[in-house]
Amino acid sequence: MLWIIGFLCAFVVSVAAYIKKSLTISGALAATIMGMVYFAAGNLFWFGILLVFFVSSSLLSKFRQSHKAELEKSYAKTGRRDAGQVLANGGFGMFLCILNAIWPHPAWAYLFIGIMGTVTADTWATEIGSLSKRPPRSILNGKVQSIGTSGGVSLLGSGAAAVGGVMIGGFAGIFAAITASDFQLQSLVVWVILGFVSGLVGAFTDSILGATVQVMYVCPVCDKEVEVLSHCEQTTKQCRGWIWMTNDAVNMWSSIVGAVVAVMIGLGLGL
Repeated sequence: MLWIIGFLCAFVVSVAAYIKKSLTISGALAATIMGMVYFAAGNLFWFGILLVFFVSSSLLSKFRQSHKAELEKSYAKTGRRDAGQVLANGGFGMFLCILNAIWPHPAWAYLFIGIMGTVTADTWATEIGSLSKRPPRSILNGKVQSIGTSGGVSLLGSGAAAVGGVMIGGFAGIFAAITASDFQLQSLVVWVILGFVSGLVGAFTDSILGATVQVMYVCPVCDKEVEVLSHCEQTTKQCRGWIWMTNDAVNMWSSIVGAVVAVMIGLGLGL
C-alpha cells in the first residue's frame, strides 16, 4: 500500500512540475520513481527533505527567469531538469534510503543530509548568485569572471548557499523530531550545523571542480567559455577539463564530499 501511495503522491508532484516546466518528461518519470522509493522505503524525514529541496529549487529557478534566460544558454543544465539531473541530485540519496530500510543506521541519514545540503546549497548559489550586481570571482585566484562561469563565486551566491544548507538542516531536525516523537532543541541545532557546514563544503567543492577538471567548451563566435556543445548556433570546442567530468558528474562528486563531511559531523557529535 505504501508503494501505491508513494507512487500517486510522487506522480502528482511530478506532473505538476512538468506542467510548470520545472521537469522534462524524462525528469518527471525519474522524479516519480524516486519519490515513490523515498516515500515507501523511508518516512517523512526522507521524503520530506527531498520535497523541500525540489520545491524550493523549482521556485527559485522561476524567480526572475527572464533575467537568467541568456545565462542558461551557457549551462549544460537549465531550470528544467531532465532525468540525468534528477538522478544526480537525488539518486545517491535514494540508495541510502533503501540501505536504511534494510539496515537501519544513523550514518545513512547523515550522509543523506550531506547530499541534500550540498545540492540545495549549490542550486541556491547558482539561482541567486546569477542575480548578483557584482561579477563573480574565481574560487582559485580571485580574478573577476563573467557571470555564469564555472568556478566563479560571489558573496550573494555564497550567502544563498549557506541559507540553503541551513534550511535543509532545519527541516531535517524538525522531521527527525516528528518521526521520533521527541523534539529536542539541541538536536535541532546540531542538524542545522550539519546541513550548513556540509552544504557549504559541498557547494565550494562544486566550484573548485568546475574551475579545474569540469569539461568546458569555447564558442567560436563569442569566444565565451560554456558547458554546452553548441552556442551561438555553432559547434563549440573543448578547451579544458576531463571529457567525462560533466556538470552531472561534478554534482555527484561534490555531493559525495558533502556527505562525507556530514557523516563525520553527525557521528562525531552523536545526534
